[in-house]
Amino acid sequence: MLAQVDKKLAYSNHFELRQATEADLPAVVDLLNACAIDQTGEPNTNPSQVLSDWTSPAFNLAESVRITVTPEGQIIGYIEVWDIDPLPVINWVWARVHPDFEGLGIGTSLMFWAEERLQQTLARVPEDFRVVYHSSSLKTHAPTKQLLENLDMKLIRYFWRMVIDLEESPPQPIWPAGITVQTLQDSNDIRAVYRAFDDAFQDHWGHVQQPEDEMVAEWKHWIASDDEFDPEQWYLAMDGKEIAGFCLCRRREWADPDMGWINILGVRRPWRRMGLGLALLHFAFLEFHRRGKLRVGLGVDAGSLTGATRLYEKAGMHVARESYAYEKELRPGRNISKQAL
Repeated sequence: MLAQVDKKLAYSNHFELRQATEADLPAVVDLLNACAIDQTGEPNTNPSQVLSDWTSPAFNLAESVRITVTPEGQIIGYIEVWDIDPLPVINWVWARVHPDFEGLGIGTSLMFWAEERLQQTLARVPEDFRVVYHSSSLKTHAPTKQLLENLDMKLIRYFWRMVIDLEESPPQPIWPAGITVQTLQDSNDIRAVYRAFDDAFQDHWGHVQQPEDEMVAEWKHWIASDDEFDPEQWYLAMDGKEIAGFCLCRRREWADPDMGWINILGVRRPWRRMGLGLALLHFAFLEFHRRGKLRVGLGVDAGSLTGATRLYEKAGMHVARESYAYEKELRPGRNISKQAL
C-alpha cells in the first residue's frame, strides 16, 4: 500500500499545491459543483456560500485553504481546514478532487497538507486535552471512503439528510400549555438565541463549550452573508420571556429552490418530552408550505443522543442520504467533548 501511495504522490507532484485567493472563487465553485454533480447528480454550491466561509471572522483564507492546479491552470483539488473554535479540540477538514482526476494521489497530498497544518492548532489547546480532526464521505462515494480509510481515519458516526414532501398541507401544531411563538425581532436577540442553542445542544454528541462572544460573532457573520436568511423564519417557542425551543430555518436549501431548509432545531431540557419539538416542526412545515415549498430538509446525527431521528420520523421525514463521519487523533488526552448522556 505504501509503495502505491508513493507512486500516486509522485504523479501528483505534476500539479501545483498553492494558496487560494478570492480571484479563484469562480473556478473553485465550478470544481465543487463538478464534484457534487458526480456524487449526487446536482450542483450544490454558489459563490456567496463559499465567500461566506472564506470571510468568516476567525477563518484565514491564506492559512487554511489550499488548491491543486494543473500546469494548464485548472483547479482540480480543494481543501479547507476548520480550526476556528476558540477551543479547537474537534477540527474539521473538508476536501474535494475533480472526478476526472481521482485516484492520482491528489486527495492524499491535500490531506497530508491538512494534517501538517493542524499541528499548529495543538498550541491553542491545554496539553492534557485530546485533539482530533473529522472529515466525511457520502456513503455512496467509494473514492472518498477509500482515501480516508487509507489515511487511518476511523469511521465513528453516521449522519442523515432527512426530507419530507409537502404534497398536502401539514398538520397544525399542538403547542404545550403556556407556549407562544415569535420570530426574530431584532439582531440584538441573536445572543439570546445563541444562548438557547448552546443550552439545548449541550446534549449533542461532540458538543464543546466555547466562549460566547466569539460564537455570537460567528453567528452574526453567518446571518449577514446568507442571501436566504429571513428573520421571519427563525421560530422561537417562548415560555414567558424564556426561549424554550427554536427552529431556525432558511428560505431554501442551497441546491434546490423548491426545498425549504431547517438549519437548527432544538428544545432546552426543562421543556422536553412535552411535544414542543414536534410542534415546532409542524409549524415550520406549515410555513414552508404556505410559501410554496414542495419539500423540507435538514441534517441530523443518525445516533442523536436526544432521539432527534425518532422525532423527525414521527413528523413524516425520511432518510434521503447518508454520510459517514471519520476521525483521526492528533494528540491523545482527556476528551472534553460530549460523548454520551
